[in-house]
Amino acid sequence: MSTTTRTGPAAEDRDAPRPTMAARHASPDGLFDDHAMIRRVHRERLVMLHGPRTLLLQASHPLAFAGFWSSTEVRDLSLVHARLQRTAEAMATAVFGRAEDAERMGERVRGIHARISGTLASDAGPWPAGTAWRADDPELLLWILAALVDSAMVVHDRLVRPLRPEERAAFWRDYRRVGELFGLRPGDMPGSIAAFDDYVAEMIASDRIVVVPDARDAGRRIVLRPPLPLKLRPALELVNGLTASLLPPKVRRGFGMRTLPGRDLAVAVAGAWSRNLLRPVLPPALAWTPHGSPAPVR
Repeated sequence: MSTTTRTGPAAEDRDAPRPTMAARHASPDGLFDDHAMIRRVHRERLVMLHGPRTLLLQASHPLAFAGFWSSTEVRDLSLVHARLQRTAEAMATAVFGRAEDAERMGERVRGIHARISGTLASDAGPWPAGTAWRADDPELLLWILAALVDSAMVVHDRLVRPLRPEERAAFWRDYRRVGELFGLRPGDMPGSIAAFDDYVAEMIASDRIVVVPDARDAGRRIVLRPPLPLKLRPALELVNGLTASLLPPKVRRGFGMRTLPGRDLAVAVAGAWSRNLLRPVLPPALAWTPHGSPAPVR
């Protein structure tokens, strides 16, 4: 797909210490407090199901795929899973960790991105072979962030409850702070939730979102068909059904996922059951992730 160049210490992003986690609980000294929408959304266990949609949406941008996927050897699943784990830890630190840990983590990630660049080995959407890319390009960083934000809201709306307009606006305001942490400037990001929605819709409708063959192969092996024990495959199929139903049709087709009206109806029914019957009766101990729980008083 692309030729990747790293400057600085070899494999520093793999060997450096992992960012400090939020002590398995939400820190009272973080960038956000427990009333912030970013914490209220991401503390929900059900929202964790946004992950596959996020990854596939990110990979549907050829330059973002080159910068954020091809910089890891995607054929080595152990390296891929290790990187995804580090990314999850970084996000948990940004949302639930202490402010000083989040700032330190952001500085480290910005440094890693600044050292990764490359060129496309073949034509991809509107970009010809030889097009240069950088992992710290604001356009790519914004799409990576937007895919996460949009997916989290979509899954929350489907499985937990629909976010009110003012909650969606607050969620995006919180994520603008996260964007700055990872290297975006305020002017690089949509200034309102309406502008954010327009940006996502325009991107998906444009020729910049196209699933290239390498991305399709990586998406299938890493997200849709990872090697799992036989007993876990039914659960994977359920998650894949949810992911396919919630992806934009253009992206769904790009990854070879068929449009199945029966499946989409089943997902809609399951979503209504989750919103109206399951989630309202779950106690916080079951409904929330460990990160979403306040730190115990000592």
